Amino acid sequence: MNILFVCTGNTCRSPIAEALLKARNLENVEVRSAGIYALDGGSMSKNGQLVLEKASIPITHSSTSINEQIVDWADLILTMTDSHKQSILRIFPHTKTKVYMYKEFVTPQNVQDVSDPYGGDVRTYENTFQELNALTEELVKRLRGD
Repeated sequence: MNILFVCTGNTCRSPIAEALLKARNLENVEVRSAGIYALDGGSMSKNGQLVLEKASIPITHSSTSINEQIVDWADLILTMTDSHKQSILRIFPHTKTKVYMYKEFVTPQNVQDVSDPYGGDVRTYENTFQELNALTEELVKRLRGD
């Protein structure tokens, strides 16, 4: 299964989510991330890198702008916000059966946006990391059929 995480600039939330899921080493699961307004080839936010390093989660990241090739590659597209989801559906209407907000997909009783740490301090990034880590645990359970 090919899973794509999407946020705004592909520098904070989606690369953290990508790294968290990749670190689980799930068989037959490929993971990528992209951003609605990303610049191709940009680096991940420094505080995002710091929280991943602190958790001993490896990351090699270069930002990617969402495009037809990557949405067609994906079997499942998980967005950080409803506005990301709506943007994808507007630009790529053929994705309607495979695009969900991350929380909508794994915790349907709690459909909210994932908090955006952009511009925040390390503590803000740690909070978003914890939020994404909990979602990733639920996603892994769902992928395994638990």
